[in-house]
Amino acid sequence: MSSISEQIMEYAQTLPEGSLLRPRDFMRLGSGPAVYGAFSRLLRQDRLMRIYRGLYVLTIETRFGKCGPRTEKVIKALSELWGETIVYPAGRSANFLGLTTQVPMCLSYFTSGPTRQIHFKALKVYLHHAPSWQLVGGDRPAGVLIRALVFLHPDEAEEAISKVVPRVFSEEDIAELLSLRPVLPKWMVEAINAFSRENR
Repeated sequence: MSSISEQIMEYAQTLPEGSLLRPRDFMRLGSGPAVYGAFSRLLRQDRLMRIYRGLYVLTIETRFGKCGPRTEKVIKALSELWGETIVYPAGRSANFLGLTTQVPMCLSYFTSGPTRQIHFKALKVYLHHAPSWQLVGGDRPAGVLIRALVFLHPDEAEEAISKVVPRVFSEEDIAELLSLRPVLPKWMVEAINAFSRENR
């Protein structure tokens, strides 16, 4: 029979990239100390990576050595596990839409859950708790635009909307943006309304 470590690895290798592994899900394989010991050995062997307390991911073999899975894959898995909305923050959203050339120095996300820090070996990824209105729209265009506007000065909001919406938004995206107005701050609603009036 395969060792506990090998059984963990055999299962992990059947999962999509970025899937989360928890020792408590493998207690059928042996005692608690045996399972935790197997995870510790796999961690030392660089076959698994611990990203948060009790959460591990499978490392990926590349020509440059072993590395972690793509951050976006892990973030999606964390969002599903924790039942939280986790999205790009304001600065990254503005950069993605071409509204700023500034590139954030650290990798971070907004979350509906508590502020946390996850680790990809030396790389730290920050999850910052954000107000619910900054998370609406998820990673769809309306949500990305709303968070981009948070990064800008309110006086720049109308121009930014006029620049982004015709280039990026579908009719459904525009309808979603308009539907989110009741939860947005006044300055943002005014900028959205001004764009809407000009484009009737």
